[in-house]
Amino acid sequence: MAKKRILFLGETYRADAITWMNGLKEFGDFEIVTWELQTTSTGIHRIKRLVELTSAFLTIKKIAKRFNADMVIAERTTSYGFLAALTGIKPIAIAQQGITDLWPHESPLYFFKKILQDYAFKNADLIHAWGKVMADHMEISNVNMSKVLIMPKGIDLKHFKFQNNQNKNFIEAIVTRSLEPEYRHIKILRAFAILKQKNIPFRLSIIGDGSMRRTLEKLTAELNIEQEVIFTGRVPNPEVAKMLQQANFYISLPSTEGVSASLFEAMACGCFPIVTDLPGNRSWIKNQENGILIFKSNFKILAHELEYAWERNLWREAVTHKNRKFVEEHANYNINMNTIAQTYHELINQKSITI
Repeated sequence: MAKKRILFLGETYRADAITWMNGLKEFGDFEIVTWELQTTSTGIHRIKRLVELTSAFLTIKKIAKRFNADMVIAERTTSYGFLAALTGIKPIAIAQQGITDLWPHESPLYFFKKILQDYAFKNADLIHAWGKVMADHMEISNVNMSKVLIMPKGIDLKHFKFQNNQNKNFIEAIVTRSLEPEYRHIKILRAFAILKQKNIPFRLSIIGDGSMRRTLEKLTAELNIEQEVIFTGRVPNPEVAKMLQQANFYISLPSTEGVSASLFEAMACGCFPIVTDLPGNRSWIKNQENGILIFKSNFKILAHELEYAWERNLWREAVTHKNRKFVEEHANYNINMNTIAQTYHELINQKSITI
């Protein structure tokens, strides 16, 4: 029997996208072809991206016809999800990436993007909510909740292995978020500058790349922490896993977020998590129980909480063991992606019966 074919619309370099596609190949035996927009979604480029969006569906329809796709899937409801709905391919599965995908709220394009999202929601056969906080937004948006699957893609626990590093004699911290303004690396650097002033030993690895890289590198020199901070650039996912296994702290201070796979990866590897106090993070982290939530990403508070946690290594060790078990129970890639892949097959089979 020929493999079922899926057209994937989204940024293929992203770890989340790679996990999604690899899981469908492994557990669903799908063949996948990809397409992505060429314009970035940051700053002034957002307007250019919308212009590209208006003509992209014609290109996608040609690809879909040539590939003879059985299904189309897309990440981000306001761009690729909207395009998926225009292709005419059925079934359609879309994934909301953030809490709402309607961000930033003050954007002049906000209401236009909401129209795109509503269209995608209405025409999708399956809507992925990688966490409950996303589903809550969908319910507020009057989405047909019978189409919503609340389930993270999960973490490959054979790949992201647990390592207890909480007894190290220095803070080995890691940041794995893109070097863009919304991830607030500047505040993280300022917090570590305070730790250096207090003679608290640390090494900080900043993984990834982005528009802020030069600014951040310059700031490390100004703060006199360039010897302690390592900018790795983009790193393949297997190498990220190894670096997480060497770390004892994971830090992430985004301004908005749905459900972060990188948080699951860090928890699986035994890093103590310190993250922004956001609804998506609150779904998994209970403040002072299995991690620390930072209100409004205040760098002075971050420095204080880092010092507080650093002085309590036995507590951190207990927390990291608990977090590993939590990920095993709720974010197991083998279980979750198998469920998602079989759900896709059922949708395709239903389409065949209807035809």
